[in-house]
Amino acid sequence: MVYDYLIVGSGVAGLNAARLIPKDKKVLVVCKKTPWECNTFWAQGGVVRARDAQDIPLHIHDTMEAGVNLNDIKAVETLSEHSIEAIDDLIDNGFLFDKNAKGELAFTKEAAHSTSRILHADGDATGRMLHMFLLGQCPHEVVTDSIVIDLLYEDSICYGAHLIANGKDKIVYAHNTILASGGVGSIYRYHTNSTTIAGDIQGICIEKGLPLKDMEMMQFHPTVFIESDLPRKQLLTEALRGEGAIVEDEDGYAFLKDYHEDAELAPRDVVSRALFDYRKKTGSKIYLSFRNFEKNVFKKRFPNIYKDLMDIGYDLPFERVPISPAFHYSMGGIEVDLHSKVKTTKNLYAIGEVACTGVHGANRLASNSLLEGLVFSKLAVENCEKENFKIDLNNFKNKDNKPHYELQKTTDKAIKNALRNLMWTNVGIVRQRQDLIDALEEVDGFLNEKVGRLLFLRLLTAKSIIQSAVNRKQSIGAHYIKEK
Repeated sequence: MVYDYLIVGSGVAGLNAARLIPKDKKVLVVCKKTPWECNTFWAQGGVVRARDAQDIPLHIHDTMEAGVNLNDIKAVETLSEHSIEAIDDLIDNGFLFDKNAKGELAFTKEAAHSTSRILHADGDATGRMLHMFLLGQCPHEVVTDSIVIDLLYEDSICYGAHLIANGKDKIVYAHNTILASGGVGSIYRYHTNSTTIAGDIQGICIEKGLPLKDMEMMQFHPTVFIESDLPRKQLLTEALRGEGAIVEDEDGYAFLKDYHEDAELAPRDVVSRALFDYRKKTGSKIYLSFRNFEKNVFKKRFPNIYKDLMDIGYDLPFERVPISPAFHYSMGGIEVDLHSKVKTTKNLYAIGEVACTGVHGANRLASNSLLEGLVFSKLAVENCEKENFKIDLNNFKNKDNKPHYELQKTTDKAIKNALRNLMWTNVGIVRQRQDLIDALEEVDGFLNEKVGRLLFLRLLTAKSIIQSAVNRKQSIGAHYIKEK
């Protein structure tokens, strides 16, 4: 059997694509574990929508400025110009965003936005609410516990994918394959991502010679509670600072004003580097203070953060919380055109964080990621339907060649942990050229070891990140090079 669509990933981009594909099409959505093991589920802050037509130029300006103009201007224009219809489509289909006392959409502000244009749902659970909504709207088959270990790619055509589904080898053929597998979070020691997000699909693309772009552009979220044993660290949404939370040192000094005129509302890369620098200079622990909030207001606006931190033992908003930057988002990824088609291919698409549309440039503007997933998933489906490409298995020369892969080996865990520490230490918030060169040499050494398939793909992606960082010699946005 040949599917019309194979969608790899069950976050906002993959599920929105599935929602928009005609119901009479044969569609398979696959995810590594359960559908909610994705970054969308954990997204707190919100989703951008231009306030009105007059706000579109300003949203474009803010996005370009945050991205230090490394962005693709056409992609940014596409994102903003489609933002109103993308969000209104959700609302028209029954999605409920939070409203203010007047019954109007409750727009809020986050860092580097020049006006309030962020919508949220259930306070600080926008991603979770959106994910559950899209999952409920998906009329197609969703298969869990399915790991993509190879793409059936040949002569610019993707014939589908090789999976390990519930422990068994499975080949899935499809006329159109849409990659929506997320970023690279588990490559770093400290991160806010789902543990399923490990950059393995990017590694497969490297194997196939498919283009990746801006892989050095890694965004670190400045306000993360990392003092837990869980692999995924507790994000403290940017909306907290947008509505009054303050970053301060052990003595209560709000030091961000010494680094940027916008202080708490400066771009993420600026705030992350400020925390890194201040901690290094002073040795002080750094905290997020909520003293500007009234308790009932805080509980209503940020109910999930309130509960999560209360369970750990913090009484918010009366107690401040220790914070540190942690890896959050990959601006780079598989290079695609404005229809989300992977460049040099005929029927392979990439959407969401796994893709590099050019929207984010050197630094993603807060809350543009969910919007990107919504907008470009729709454009991908529209292009697929328009082109109506059909694979012909008679032309697939490697049809009967299914290699055997050993997913994991006993030595993988030690190398995986070493890689996470290496990426955090040498390819993190502040980078030095020699450290990057040393990291590249160490990863090459790991690649020469006999490792499992999944770690091998992760190492390929890590090498791509490091090599891109070595190649870009000048600091820009999230890529900050410090000379010794």
